[in-house]
Amino acid sequence: MNKKLKYILKITLPLLLGVFLVWYSLSKVSLEDIYGYLKKSDYSWIILGMFLGFLSHLSRAYRWRFQLEPMGYNIKFGNSMMAVFATYLINYTVPRAGEVARASILTNYESVPFEKGFGTIVAERIADMLVMLGIIAITLFLEFDFIYNFLIEKFNPQKIILVLAGLIVLIIFFLSYIKRSNSKIALKIKAFVNGLIEGALSVFKMKKKWAFIFHTLFIWGMYVLMFYVTSIAIEELHGISTGAVLIGFIAASFSIAATNGGIGSYPLAIYAAFQIFGIAEEPSIAFGWIMWASQTLMIIVFGGLSLIYLPIYNRKNSKQQVL
Repeated sequence: MNKKLKYILKITLPLLLGVFLVWYSLSKVSLEDIYGYLKKSDYSWIILGMFLGFLSHLSRAYRWRFQLEPMGYNIKFGNSMMAVFATYLINYTVPRAGEVARASILTNYESVPFEKGFGTIVAERIADMLVMLGIIAITLFLEFDFIYNFLIEKFNPQKIILVLAGLIVLIIFFLSYIKRSNSKIALKIKAFVNGLIEGALSVFKMKKKWAFIFHTLFIWGMYVLMFYVTSIAIEELHGISTGAVLIGFIAASFSIAATNGGIGSYPLAIYAAFQIFGIAEEPSIAFGWIMWASQTLMIIVFGGLSLIYLPIYNRKNSKQQVL
């Protein structure tokens, strides 16, 4: 497959999947029904959810500075913040293009070499992934009985044991093969795993490692809290369990990688998670759309303003430095 076709597929496939999932979710709950839920929602909780999301993005921008300081770059918080918001907005168009744009913004306005800026973004994604794995582990611990009983109820216990045993055997064979092999795929996997370990350990070599860890936990705490707070806006979701919130949040988080910014996939992921807890279809999908739309609106507004104001802000700063 040539590079041009690969690039086209990389852009079009998530978009097509997003369009299909939008159609599928609207075939289950109409726009009129979603509007009905939106109309009777408590907007104070939706606005609070947006504010918590905004705080998480500010914290991410502030955290980024801790990674760049040891390399001798003391970037302005304004540039860091606008680069973060621009990243999220650009990711709605071309998947992962936002991260490239974010590193490029630092190169243009803070003279940080692209590879160094991009390296810090990869490192922070590793930190985020570790926290996400932590949230999954906590959820499994808190909801083990419920998840276990659900699987036993839905699937044959013997089949579950066979599948798990098969997976363990496959993982052992796979790890053994990767360890001994020198093929391109094996070397890439080794490099990726080594990068994960190196990235995780690099946090503890930072001057302000505890501040970095605090902001990482704060970012994800705000993510979970904004999810829960926004659910309160819908009357039918009042009294939702902690397990439903956590599993819904995890499912929604992974859905963002499936399509551009989670369009179409986000509400369906929440519906699939909430269905496990016997929560009705309509409020689940409606909540997914309200949650996605409110956060997307914030990104469009602040991401758009960031892209417009970045050159103006830096022109002002350069004039002040000259004076």
